[in-house]
Amino acid sequence: MTINANTLVLIALGGMIGAVLRYLVGGFVGTSASGFPTGTLAINFTGTLILGTIMYLSEYSASITPETRTLLTVGILGAYTTMSTFGYESFRLLEQGDNMRFALYFLGTNGLVIVGVFVGKVVAQRLAGLLV
Repeated sequence: MTINANTLVLIALGGMIGAVLRYLVGGFVGTSASGFPTGTLAINFTGTLILGTIMYLSEYSASITPETRTLLTVGILGAYTTMSTFGYESFRLLEQGDNMRFALYFLGTNGLVIVGVFVGKVVAQRLAGLLV
């Protein structure tokens, strides 16, 4: 991986675009009347769909330059959703027949993010003086 000023600018610009898109799509789709996070679900699905398309198109043809792929995947989709990367990496493990690593990654990721939210809540409660 080559890191230079141009690459960092592409990532920064892409991140700005992805963050704005996430805000707009999330606001447009919103949350259902029952409280189900349909906006987040839409963002995660569309981000995963787009990342899969870009990554496989990059693998199958030379139609996407490395710079464009970095802009789209790390920049735009990195800010739009990280679920897209998780979906792609999980699928690749399955595709490669690495079922044990897939199960570990899939269950580990889902378990750890729930634990992370719980720990974050406890930290926030302590910082706010709600827990002693």
